[in-house]
Amino acid sequence: MVNEDEDGPVDLSHLHPAAQRIAQLPDGERLRYVRSDRWIGYPRATAAVERLETLLAWPSKQRMPNLLLIGPTNNGKSMIVEKFRRSHPPLSHPDREEIPVLVVQMPSEPSVGRFYTALLTALRAPLRSRYRLADLEQLVVRLLRAATVRMLVIDELHNVLGGRGDTRREFLNLLRYLGNELRIPLVGVGTRDAYLAIRADDQLENRFAPLTLPRWEADEDACSLLASFATSFPLRRPSPIATAEMVGYLLTRSEGTIGELALLLTDAAVAAIESGEETINQRTLLLAPYAGPSERRRLFERELT
Repeated sequence: MVNEDEDGPVDLSHLHPAAQRIAQLPDGERLRYVRSDRWIGYPRATAAVERLETLLAWPSKQRMPNLLLIGPTNNGKSMIVEKFRRSHPPLSHPDREEIPVLVVQMPSEPSVGRFYTALLTALRAPLRSRYRLADLEQLVVRLLRAATVRMLVIDELHNVLGGRGDTRREFLNLLRYLGNELRIPLVGVGTRDAYLAIRADDQLENRFAPLTLPRWEADEDACSLLASFATSFPLRRPSPIATAEMVGYLLTRSEGTIGELALLLTDAAVAAIESGEETINQRTLLLAPYAGPSERRRLFERELT
């Protein structure tokens, strides 16, 4: 696609078709697009979504397979879950709502009661001020069945380790109970500590297959990822970031997680539009106000002293 601007025709063939359309819009609209979330289907993320699709289609049986999606903070886990959830949105019926994929966050202070309450909130069920735990359990199970929930995703599962020993055991027993009672796959999402929590129960450890999202390394997959980013930002000149030199530089600044890498590239794309450079290069990367996790931590600690 070729776009006209005040300097003449601009070749936009370096962009994804969706980004080509945005690249023709005024700067303000382009900046809003740059700052919005976008799905980048790199191989590990695609494999994770495909695994979730396989689990969702699994026939109901007594011992359902489960999944642990494990990775460092800000490394794309929540984006994968959201991509999958959007592919299976709730369906409204005259007498009920069908929720194929229910996503709930593990409370920061874990307890069985608080988790059941989080499930009721995710199901949009009215809450009473007080429930006996046994009644709460039966209500949650009944509503999960009524909503035809086919997969339960528990984000921030590592928060389980924040509870006392007896609380952790109660919650692990709860996971086993829900899996057996509902006969649906459970998906735990979290950091390495989520695996340590599940490993404390031999039966659960055998049921949860881990799928890891490690920190990125400077390899061909990272080059491919950067090429995808370059085609997704609506910049009017190509961004030469899918090179071995750039991969090493960008992963060092972002400390190897896709979330931080996206923040850095977003800031650089904003600088590219605002400066008129229209490309992500060394100049716009230096103009970007991005600071990596370690640098942010140092700045914060310096402010406290």
